[in-house]
Amino acid sequence: MEERGYSLDGTVNLNGGPVLSSTTGKWKACIFILANQLFDRFAYFGVSANLVIYMTSELQKDMVSSVTSVNNWSGTAWITPVLGAYIADSYLGRFWTITFALLIYAIGMGLLVLTTALECFKPTCRNEICKASTTQLTLFYISIYTIALGSGIMKPNLSTFGADQFDDFRPNEKVLKVSFFNWWSFNTACGTLAATVFVVYIQERFGWGLGYGVSAIGFLLGAVSFFMGVPIYRHKSRQSKNHAKECFRVPMAAFRNRKLHLPSNPSELHEFALEHYIAAGRRQIYHTPRFRFLDKAAIKASRKDGSNPPCTVTQIETMKAVLGMIGIWLLTIIPSNFWAVEVTMFVKQGTTMDRNLGPNFQIPAASLWSFVVVTILICVPIYDCCFVPFMRRITGLHRGLKMLHRIGIGFSIQVLAAAVMYVVELERMEVIRKEHITTGTQVVPMTIFWLLPQHVLLGLANTFLMGGLLEFFYDQSPEQMKVLGTAFYTSTVAAGKYTNSLLVSVIDHFSMKITGKSWLGNNLNDSHMDYYYALLFVISALNLCLFLWVQRRYIYKKENETEVNGIQILKEET
Repeated sequence: MEERGYSLDGTVNLNGGPVLSSTTGKWKACIFILANQLFDRFAYFGVSANLVIYMTSELQKDMVSSVTSVNNWSGTAWITPVLGAYIADSYLGRFWTITFALLIYAIGMGLLVLTTALECFKPTCRNEICKASTTQLTLFYISIYTIALGSGIMKPNLSTFGADQFDDFRPNEKVLKVSFFNWWSFNTACGTLAATVFVVYIQERFGWGLGYGVSAIGFLLGAVSFFMGVPIYRHKSRQSKNHAKECFRVPMAAFRNRKLHLPSNPSELHEFALEHYIAAGRRQIYHTPRFRFLDKAAIKASRKDGSNPPCTVTQIETMKAVLGMIGIWLLTIIPSNFWAVEVTMFVKQGTTMDRNLGPNFQIPAASLWSFVVVTILICVPIYDCCFVPFMRRITGLHRGLKMLHRIGIGFSIQVLAAAVMYVVELERMEVIRKEHITTGTQVVPMTIFWLLPQHVLLGLANTFLMGGLLEFFYDQSPEQMKVLGTAFYTSTVAAGKYTNSLLVSVIDHFSMKITGKSWLGNNLNDSHMDYYYALLFVISALNLCLFLWVQRRYIYKKENETEVNGIQILKEET
């Protein structure tokens, strides 16, 4: 069966052609999107995975400034999705915003290859000491921040565009959408693994220019893959409303009606009939008891002259959903620090340890991150194919677990990982004392595989968190602002990167002031990274306790579950 250009949830084909409605057809469209995401992650992590090593070894930046620079750059790549969400929801729509982002991304990748491959742009080396000029540094930072902008704008739109391929008004497709988010996490892991094993090795063995050139080829393959699916994609019609203005209207109306009496029965509040939402291809959101002060915006007697009509319950619940997501978002900032630690501290820690694997091969420190990815690749299929069906039979929930329960499990595993990180670092320092190691160039006689348990634990945590957070923010976001929900997810990563930069800078300043020596100095063999890991464990454990308290009281958005019979013809936006 195929629907000629229209769907129950307001999706259309870009050229008015057939919209595939079979399960196979929808997964076929998703394959092109997932292929683009696979190569995008390959390109992005090909740049980011070893960036802290490039800055310290090639640009001769110190440890703290390198970690801060990488976190700030990565934070930009994860905060710009908010801009991408605004552009897509208010102006261009998902598809054209992705196209615009790919163009910016291409410019950034091209500049990076030029600045790292051409001799005239490379740092000048004298007496084995390399120093980059102001022009070279400027071009380098322009290239990586252009990549951050393009990647950031694309992030929320690509996953949301993939979810749009499934019709939310059909119960069987809601189940498929759950699997899509799980396989999205799996696909991310595949691209990351290829980058951390293949690209990182090329960068350290054959040169940075060639390594980044391989990343650029991966990006090109991803762009081609995405545009190959154009004939069969489903495109959700963009509404002309200013959604930010709609959200602000609710608290303003509630404040204006603050002196009016709030009815005890929610049915007395202003709301359209269910048929109104079914005809519009939207979902009605039912009243919930949270944030009761906003309910005054729906008092019917607020303006009898009609100058300021009351808000509907659905509009108010939309605002409540945003406020609820903000509360959960704040509690994800501390856990998101671990994503920053994986590609900065872990990498530098690994460079101090024995990385030899046989007489002629040395493991790149950044490649150990691949064990995080391998764990995800193993666990995601088990989670989706075994754990979810098992829990579905027990709980009766189509997701198996409530979304916040899944996230809470991920946070708990992160706390355990922080404890392991602290213990392993104590062991490394003990070996340093026994061997009387003092300089940063001396290799600690301790295999790098001591870091394996913490990588595996964080991979297990990410199995629950990556899909869980993405699905939660997508599911709980307002009907016509789904890209905003994905931007909530990406901005948690950005907040983690920025707060990690702040945490590292504060620890560096505090330790220098108290002891005269940084706990996170350039010489990690004469530092106190164990203090940093201990602090991360304490604040993560406290954050987990607060999250568990909040999630028990969180009220999920309640939508009508009426399945529409037949096809509701929706006019394509012109």
